[in-house]
Amino acid sequence: MNAAVIPQVLSVLDAPEAARVPLVFDSPHSGCDYPADFRPALPMTELRRAEDMYVDQLYAAAPAHGAGLLAAHFPRVYIDANRPADDIDPELLADPWPHPLAPSIKSRFGQGLIWRLSPGELPIYDRALSPAECRSRIDRFHAPYHAALRRLLDERHARFGAVYHVDCHSMPAVSGGTSPEGRGIARADVVLGDRDGTTAAADFVAVVEKCLTGAGLSVKRNDPYKGVELVRAYGDPARNRHSLQIELNRRLYMDETGFAKTADFASLKTVLDRLIATLADYARSRAA
Repeated sequence: MNAAVIPQVLSVLDAPEAARVPLVFDSPHSGCDYPADFRPALPMTELRRAEDMYVDQLYAAAPAHGAGLLAAHFPRVYIDANRPADDIDPELLADPWPHPLAPSIKSRFGQGLIWRLSPGELPIYDRALSPAECRSRIDRFHAPYHAALRRLLDERHARFGAVYHVDCHSMPAVSGGTSPEGRGIARADVVLGDRDGTTAAADFVAVVEKCLTGAGLSVKRNDPYKGVELVRAYGDPARNRHSLQIELNRRLYMDETGFAKTADFASLKTVLDRLIATLADYARSRAA
């Protein structure tokens, strides 16, 4: 296995070059290395609710099947790799941003590129952030993450003529106040997001869905999560670049209150190991 690490930023685990298939997984929200300059006003128990805990571990078998695996070390509440670099909430800033901004609905809910509100809708900071502080986070964390993912995808696309990308996430079992579907809605086991069929080939999504439903999991498509920046930026089916977001319900494998893995973690990992193997065979069969 090949490994590359940027301390506090990311890890890349990959198969030996000769064993690679055109398949890449990334986990942008499983990071729990909180930078010293974060200085939040909330306790860690509130902030850690935003982490996609253990998701990188659930997909750890990817390199053994020829796939690349990228994982963030930094937490999403510090800076979110699944947001565009201009998705900045003006309410967060001490001074005007020197370039045009494009705050999304996520920013209006306080959870854009740099989160203003916690999962419980509490203010994360007791201060405004300077543009220089935000720019530093983009340069040190967000940009290197995207560069690493782009490199993994581009190398495989150049070699095989196609690449399949799985963007790996987890979701609370029940929706909160900033969720697309409103508060208090129980969720399916898995949500697949391809931005309404625009970021991945239909048969790729179907293979994923069949594998997961065959394991007894309930699966929805694009409801409530369609996929955000990472599948939007890197999914281009017309060029044989396919990106799919997978959201796993946290109740399948962890205690959302105490943050510990449950006894079901191993069985879910077995299901995902099977999914990885299935997708590796699928990608290999479509290699140029």
